[in-house]
Amino acid sequence: MKLSVVILNYNVRYFLELCLQSVEAALVSIPSEIIVIDNNSKDGSCDMVKDKFPSVTLIENYSNVGFSKANNQAVQLAKGEYVCILNPDTVVAEDTFESILNFAEKQTNLGIIGCRLIDGSGNYLPESKRNIPLVDIAIKKILGNSKSYYANHINEFDITKVEILVGAFMVLKRSLYHNLDGFDEDYFMYGEDIDFSFKSLKKGYDNYYFGETSVIHYKGESTRRNAIYLKRFYGAMQIFYRKHFKSNVLFDLGVFIGIKLMILLKPLKLQQTEICYEPILVSENPDSRLVEKFNPKIITSFDGIKSNSELILDASSLTFKSIIDQMQASKSSQSIFKIQPNNCSYILGSNSADSVGDIIQF
Repeated sequence: MKLSVVILNYNVRYFLELCLQSVEAALVSIPSEIIVIDNNSKDGSCDMVKDKFPSVTLIENYSNVGFSKANNQAVQLAKGEYVCILNPDTVVAEDTFESILNFAEKQTNLGIIGCRLIDGSGNYLPESKRNIPLVDIAIKKILGNSKSYYANHINEFDITKVEILVGAFMVLKRSLYHNLDGFDEDYFMYGEDIDFSFKSLKKGYDNYYFGETSVIHYKGESTRRNAIYLKRFYGAMQIFYRKHFKSNVLFDLGVFIGIKLMILLKPLKLQQTEICYEPILVSENPDSRLVEKFNPKIITSFDGIKSNSELILDASSLTFKSIIDQMQASKSSQSIFKIQPNNCSYILGSNSADSVGDIIQF
C-alpha cells in the first residue's frame, strides 16, 4: 500500500464529509487507505462516517485525547509506505497526493512535505511555510509581528526546502514517522507540528514545501489571535524551548506582556462596507431545494463571473481541483465561496481565515 491518509476529527461533521469526498476522489488511482480517528465528537460525525464512507477505518475515542496522541494512535494502525496527516476542515484536489508522492519518490533524504494552503476565500495562508521559532521570532509573533515567523523568503508557488511545516497537511514516510517517535504527546494543541518538523531537521532530513498544489484549509475559530490562543501558543513554546533549547526569561516576559495587552486592549471593530453579493450557482444539475432557498443565477461554467458574487460551487458537477483553482483566481474580485458536497443538503464555506465556517442547510 502506498499511502495512508489519517484525519483527526473533533465536532466538524459537515467539513469532515466534504474532506472525505475530496480525499476519496484524490485516491482513485493510488493504493491507499483512509483512517478517521474521532476524539469523542458529539455532532454525529462517527455515524456519518459509518453510513456514508463504509470503506474508511474509523477509530472512536471516548475522550478528547488531543492532536498528538490521537494521530499517533491512528498511525499505529496505518499500512501505507507514506502517511498524510490531514485536518478534517480541508479540501484536496484530485491530483494533490499523486503530485506530492511523485515528488517524494525522487528525493534521497526526504523529511516532511507540506503544501500551499489557502483559506475559504482563496487567499494564501502564510503558515504553510515557517521558520524555526527562535526566541526573538516567537516574541515578535506574540506582540503581533509575524513577519519573521513565516518563511517569507520562499515564494508561495515554489518547491524548495523549508524548516517548519503546518500540521494541517503533512506527508512523510511511515518509517520516518516512527523514527521521529511520532508527535510529542506533551503538546495537546498547538506546537506539535513545529516540534515534529524540528525533530526531522535535527535527525538530518530535508523538509520540503511543495507550492505547486493548493489545499483549502477552513481554519475558523481556533486561529483567532486572542488571549486564549496566546496562552496556548505560549504553553506550546515553553514545551518546545524546554525540550530543544534552554529556558528563556526574555521569552517568558515578552509573552506575559503580550497576553496582558491582548486582554486589556479589546480588538477595535473596524467599520466595514456592506457588500451586496449576487448568488451564483455553478452546476450542471442544480439541486431544486438549493435553488428554491437561494434563488441564484445558474451557470454551468466559471465564464463571465463578476465581482461581488457569492459563488455556490456544486461538487457533483465540478472537480475539486477546478473549485480550488477558481477560488484562487477569483480571490481579488471580492467574491465569497460556498461548496455543496455531492448528494448533500447543505453548503459550507468560510469568508476569511479568521471567520468561523458557515454551514447552511436546506
